[in-house]
Amino acid sequence: MGILEGKVAIITGGGRGIGASITRAFVKEGASVVVNDLGSTEDGTGLDAGPATDIAAELNVNGLRVVADGGDIADVATGERLVAAAIENFGKLDIVVNVAGILRDRMIFNLEEKDWDAVIRVHMKGVYSTVRPASAYWREQRNPEGNYRIINFTSVSGLHGSPGQPNYAAAKMGVVGLTQSLAQGLARYGVTANAIAPGAATRLVATIPDGKKMGEAPADERAMSPDNIAPVAVYLASDRSDWMSGRVVAAAGYKVGLYNVPEQIAEISGDEPWAVQDLATEIESTFRPLAEGLAPSPFSSQTKK
Repeated sequence: MGILEGKVAIITGGGRGIGASITRAFVKEGASVVVNDLGSTEDGTGLDAGPATDIAAELNVNGLRVVADGGDIADVATGERLVAAAIENFGKLDIVVNVAGILRDRMIFNLEEKDWDAVIRVHMKGVYSTVRPASAYWREQRNPEGNYRIINFTSVSGLHGSPGQPNYAAAKMGVVGLTQSLAQGLARYGVTANAIAPGAATRLVATIPDGKKMGEAPADERAMSPDNIAPVAVYLASDRSDWMSGRVVAAAGYKVGLYNVPEQIAEISGDEPWAVQDLATEIESTFRPLAEGLAPSPFSSQTKK
């Protein structure tokens, strides 16, 4: 019996790359899945129902385990339809995994408004699209022991910045803030919310020129397989992960890491309003040594989905 036996999940972006690896792993571990994939190009243009329908056909050999949807996940009607499809086809909903994403890389001075809006829309509104109706459904269940799961996908680009991806980085850091808010707001309804910052060889990463990628590619090509991300998602989706919520887990190759929740690490205080020169002196003597000693990211900028 798999660790997700009897669970019902929604997986966006589930027809290719990391999403497809997660879809296959969930079904292998006993879950039924509503898989959404618009089938667009890397920049979000075009559409193709093939990826969602293909993986459904692949996994439905021994009965209905996967329902395919090719809608635009940033359209709120799509998120509502996915929740309804899970309940109609499988009787309930336990897990939402938001993987879908696009890239439109530009330095900020070359970034057009349409490319900012498109990336923010898919990554931020795409999460809202599924989480709003799913959370409403879970609230209606009135089951504080429900073991419901939200798994969002963030990126090291958001957590540490990426000069050529200001839109993507902003969206992915926004996903972290949303995930922490969901963890706080939905705990009373039996919901946990966590985020994964993945590193894998995907078609999105392949669009980044080699000269703009940080770090060396691993000698073992298997280390960058999207399949290495799936076990982390499976664990976070399982009942065993009920102790973890509001956290970011990094997964790259054979490494899995836990990020801390941001916290204040130093403080200066006075008894009266600060004079600029006095404030500058205190900041430089107290904050600067700490800031300069902070450790760099343990994962390279290749850790994007």
